[in-house]
Amino acid sequence: MTATPRYVVNDGFRMPAGFPIDGFRSGLQYRARPGDVFIATYPKCGTTWAQHIVYLILHRGDPLPAGRNMTEEIPHLEEVGKAAAERIAEPRCIKTHLPFDLTPWHPDARYLYVARNPFDCAVSFFHHTRGFVKLYDFADGTFDEFFECFLSGEIDFGDYFDNLVPWFAHQGDDNLLFLTYEQMKAAPAAAVVAMGEFLGPEPARTVHDPATLDSIIRHSSFDSMRKDPERWSSKRPDGMPAFIRKGQIGDWVNHFSREQAHRLADKFARRAEGTDLETLWPEILAAARG
Repeated sequence: MTATPRYVVNDGFRMPAGFPIDGFRSGLQYRARPGDVFIATYPKCGTTWAQHIVYLILHRGDPLPAGRNMTEEIPHLEEVGKAAAERIAEPRCIKTHLPFDLTPWHPDARYLYVARNPFDCAVSFFHHTRGFVKLYDFADGTFDEFFECFLSGEIDFGDYFDNLVPWFAHQGDDNLLFLTYEQMKAAPAAAVVAMGEFLGPEPARTVHDPATLDSIIRHSSFDSMRKDPERWSSKRPDGMPAFIRKGQIGDWVNHFSREQAHRLADKFARRAEGTDLETLWPEILAAARG
């Protein structure tokens, strides 16, 4: 038998099996407000990293206090629902993996979208799925099995391209900052400054202070975030991949067969038709087609 990750379908949308249906439905009813900050991504595309950077910017480089969890500070809308999102202090920072057309929208809210190349995303999502044993029941699943689900979009939060393409189409909107994970890895200081300037005048002043910028970069590094994983996610069983695993670019070559790389590159080309999406990761796409 072929193993597949477990998920549930809420009103036609795939979600992790442990997410309450009421949370998903009420989350869609949340009304965005001026000043809200949405951190939007497809899963495993730098969400936790972006959350941490935004938190540090808004707290002038001071890290999350001991005993606090990032999910309390920046809740996951479609998991906790409308009421929980409304309870957090303003400016409200909210995480979502929803596609553009389902995300609560307000012209005076701000939307930070982080995109990651689909090859590394697939690998990271595979290890993530194996690690959450109770959610996915996929601890013994193989990458080959997961790849087929990823390619067909039969995983929680749906098809990667259904998320990426519409968000990318809005990258020119005044209230949307579109960054790639790869940009953030190559030039973290520039990414932090871009986020700060996007968030408003006071955050802009914060990131232009050299000492504060250094603190933000230091406390949002992968080494720093790995030191206290329970701040980011629930504990994983022994032997399972860590929630914050590698954060590398190019690890996909250690998992993909040549046929798999070609198939995902072909799908990328089909879904990118009529857009400039292929300009985001030309070297990775060239390697996948090689």
